[in-house]
Formats: sequence, structure tokens, C-alpha cells
Amino acid sequence: MALAFDEFGRPFVIIREQEQKTRLRGLDAQKSNISAGKAVARILRTSLGPKGMDKMLQSPDGEVTITNDGATILEQMDVDNQIAKLMVELSRSQDYEIGDGTTGVVVMAGALLEQAERLLERGIHPIRIAEGYEMASRIAVEHLERIANKFEFSATNIEPLVQTCMTTLSSKIVNRCKRSLAEIAVNAVVAVADLERRDVNLELIKVEGKVGGKLEDTELIKGIIVDKDMSHPQMPKHIEDAKIAILTCPFEPPKPKTKHKVDIDTVKKFQNLREQEQKYFDDMVQKCKDVGATLVICQWGFDDEANHLLMHRNLPAVRWVGGVELELIAIATGGRIVPRFQELTPEKLGKAGLVREKSFGTTKDRMIYIEHCANSRAVTIFIRGGNKMMIEETKRSIHDALCVARNLIRNNSIVYGGGAAEISCSLAVEAAADRHPGVEQYAIRAFADALDSIPMALAENSGLQPIETLSAVKSQQIKDNNPWCGIDCNDVGTNDMREQNVFETLIGKQQQILLATQVVKMILKIDDVISPSEY
Repeated sequence: MALAFDEFGRPFVIIREQEQKTRLRGLDAQKSNISAGKAVARILRTSLGPKGMDKMLQSPDGEVTITNDGATILEQMDVDNQIAKLMVELSRSQDYEIGDGTTGVVVMAGALLEQAERLLERGIHPIRIAEGYEMASRIAVEHLERIANKFEFSATNIEPLVQTCMTTLSSKIVNRCKRSLAEIAVNAVVAVADLERRDVNLELIKVEGKVGGKLEDTELIKGIIVDKDMSHPQMPKHIEDAKIAILTCPFEPPKPKTKHKVDIDTVKKFQNLREQEQKYFDDMVQKCKDVGATLVICQWGFDDEANHLLMHRNLPAVRWVGGVELELIAIATGGRIVPRFQELTPEKLGKAGLVREKSFGTTKDRMIYIEHCANSRAVTIFIRGGNKMMIEETKRSIHDALCVARNLIRNNSIVYGGGAAEISCSLAVEAAADRHPGVEQYAIRAFADALDSIPMALAENSGLQPIETLSAVKSQQIKDNNPWCGIDCNDVGTNDMREQNVFETLIGKQQQILLATQVVKMILKIDDVISPSEY
């Protein structure tokens, strides 16, 4: 861009290669941006809530994903428009920070943009709208604090955590066994949680899936599963009180780093070489035996010679185990990863109560379970399901449930779901609008209307009359002054979310409102879009 002046000294902008660029300015720019944001929100609107629909996405290489998770839908969608990309990032940041509520945050932003469009048509300046939204979001977040309830739980009483995780899972495809999955997720989080520091390291929870079986067979294993089998078919498949040597060095004779050539011209020399090699293997296996190891887990492979020797010396071994799995095994069994045979000592061995190999169905698929470990801080959730898509979707659902449990351990405040919190905030924001003089009060009212869009979408997706249902619930909240009255999506016959046990985390809801407001403010402030034109 260059700045030039005409003969009266007024500046004007020259854009390089102007004829190749398209330019939208002023209200047109804002309107086109808003319609792009609304288009993305419209896609996700139907997949909100327990009766929400799933989306089927096909990637360029033909992979099919079926999902209900807002962040996954937007990640897989090939979005060209810059503003639509902002919406994708919005749901991604909600996913990273909270892990749940990724659909709601986009629907919320879409509703705010829709309301902003109406205000722009009335001639209100976008900056005033943005400021009004900012004030309203502060009011809403403070109001959420006031209506939140504290959930008391301990390592023994985990029922409150399970109830909240069930709310998350009820909007997913796995809702028929949400109770068992919620319990698995909560038990996994409690097993690895540090309750004094109120912190959870989700990396210690490994989620594995295997096609076959049924969803009800999903189990929580207090240990690690490795998708490998014993290196020799005749090795024992069941080892109790195993002492595990975790190696990152290969079971083979050392190779010189430089280029080398061995000349063998007599049979004698060849036999010497073979004996030498066998001695190497013998020493390696003997070192493992001397230390007292009863199982070797190796990051590299070993050839048949080593395999045969290990078999004869009754030393079961697993080969080609990945680095991440090795680390988890080391954490779980309290062992050390040993890079050289010379450094093997008895205190570096990991201990596990039971190591067993399990085969599945009629296939040759086998997995090794390492259970009853010395340090049970690493656990595995093992998912079974009818097909690959089901397992992938279950993994995503379990991830959401794990995140919810983690958030509750960090901050044990909850608000009521089913749109109850949004309706309550909407009423509070509406009431606060009258206290603000000036143009901002229009924006604050618009914010209150936008908050209603989530319960409205919930009612719509459940096949209820949206406007009728929403106004009935709203009037009930005003009449009884209770913030736990929400949309009855599952047709239980009561609007009381405490009875239905529909809860959401407070920090998740606050994050939704704050993130949606930030993105909308950002979109409203853009008044000039310069993009290269398509050829």
C-alpha cells in the first residue's frame, strides 16, 4: 500500500496491483463477515444437546469421520473464509482450555453476530456494540458466579463427578451406556489426580481402542496395555510378580560406526565369528538374568538368534515397543529406562503384579496387559466397539468426560445445564441493561437475546416448540426465581435440572461466554477486507 496526496492535499490510498484485489469496506465488510460467522454457527446448531444430530465428514483422502464434537467438526471442515477460520479457532481454544462445550461456544458467537447485524442496520456504531457486549459479558460471568453451586466430593465419594460427566456424554452417540463410561472416566481421573494440588495430568491416562466386542466391554485397566505380543510364541503368556527390564538398546552384536569389511577365508574364521556373536548374545541375556529380570521390554527388535536364546533361558520378551509407551510403562511400574546393558542394576527394574497376554475374538490380535503396578498413577481406558468410527467417536467422548472431571477437580463449582444457566444470565443481563444510559444498552439487550439462542437450539433439536418452550421456562424462572429451570430435552416431564441431574462446570460456561464475546468483538472491529481476487 502507498499513500498519495491529490492537488488539494487530501491523502488517498493506492493499493499495489489494485485491479487484482477485491475490497470490501465499511458496512459491507461487516455484513459479509457476520454472514460468514453465522454460516459456520448454523452448521453446528443442529448438533447441540442430547438430541443433537451427528455430522459425517469425508477428508480429501477418503477417510470418513462421524462426530458430534464441535471442535472435531470444524477441524475437519475445509474452511476458506478468514472469518470462518476464526470460528474454527474459537472452538479449538475452548477444546484446549476446557475440553467440553465446543459446540455451544460457536452457536453463542453466531447468535451474538446475528444480533449485532440488526443493531448495525439501525445505524449503531460497531465499536459501541462491541463495548456493550463487553459490559454484558462481565455481568453474565459475575451472575454465573452467584448462581453456581459447590460440589463436595472426595476420593471415596465420586458420585457428583459421575453425574456431571454423564451430562457431557448424554449429547454423544455413546449415551446408551453413559453411566458406565462416566464412571470409567472419573475413576481414571481420580487415579491419576493430585488432590492436594488440585491438578490432573491427562497424559497419564492412555486411551486405547480395538474394533470388536461391544461398547459395554469398555474397561478401565489400572496399568498399561501394549499393542504387541511376546516375541516368541512359546514364551509364557502369564507372568506374576514380574520384574521388568525396560531397554532402549538392541539385542544384537555391536556394529562399528565406521564402514567396515570382514574377510573370511577359512571355515575356522567363520566359526570363530559365529561363536563370538553367540557369546555377545549369551552375555546380554545373562546380564538380564543376573539382575533378576523376568520380562524384557525392548524398544528395538532382535533377530532369531537372540529370540531363540531368550526362549531357552525362560526370559519372556516384548519387542518394538514405542517410546511413549515405554515412558508410560516406566512411570507405572516405577522402573528406569536403561540405554545400555552395562547399566542394568536390580533397582532399575520395574515391578508389576501381573503381566498377561490376551487375544481377542477369532483374530490373531493379541495385546499385553501390565497390571497391579507398583505405582498406579498410569491407567489405560480400553474401548471396544462395533467399528472404527464408533471407537474414534467414543475416544472423543471419553476425552470430553475426562476434561470435565479434571475441571471439577480444579474448581468444583457447577451451574445447571439444559439452558438453565443461559436463561438465568439472560434475565440478569436484561435487568442490568436499564442501568446503563447511552447507546450501549441496546447492545446489552441484544446480548441477552443472544443468550437465549442456546436454550432455543436445545428445544428445536429436541423437537419441541422452541419459542413456546423457551417463554414457558423463562416465566417459570422469573416466577420462582430459581436458576435451575431448563429445557426438558429428554421428555422426563420436569423442568427442574436438579432432578434430572444435568450439570455443567462453572469455568466451562464462563469460558464460553468470554471467548464468544472476544471473537465477536474482533469481527465487529474489521471494517475493510482486502483480499486477492480469484482468477
